[in-house]
Formats: sequence, C-alpha cells, structure tokens
Amino acid sequence: MFDNQQDAIDALILESEQFRRLYDKHAALKTQVLQANEGDLAMEELDLEQLKKQKLQLKDEMAVLIQNYNAAHV
Repeated sequence: MFDNQQDAIDALILESEQFRRLYDKHAALKTQVLQANEGDLAMEELDLEQLKKQKLQLKDEMAVLIQNYNAAHV
C-alpha cells in the first residue's frame, strides 16, 4: 500500500487507535472492491465507484498520519 513505509505502518498499528481503525476499514474496502471487480460480489458500478472513493480517502488519511509519524521520528 505504502512503499518503504512498513516500519511506520507497523508502529502506528500498535500505537494509534485512529490509524488502526483506518487501516482495518481500508483493508475491508479493498477486499470488497477486489471481489466486485472479480465478479464475486454483485454491485452496481456507481456503488463500486463510491467504495473506491472511500478507500482512497482512507488511504489519504493514513498517508497524513504516516507523514506525521515519520516527521516526529526522524
């Protein structure tokens, strides 16, 4: 998901309830999107696009937290 950020991700999963919540929700949406794309989950195209937007928003929120973590742990 985030290249070369695994150490920060692992630390944030342990230290931050907010990050862990975002990470888990992102993983769940990623699974739903993959299932819909593979035809394993019936979904309207508009609904699928909405899931993709939610997933991207969560990723953006996690990116901010990772950036803040990295800045504080230089």
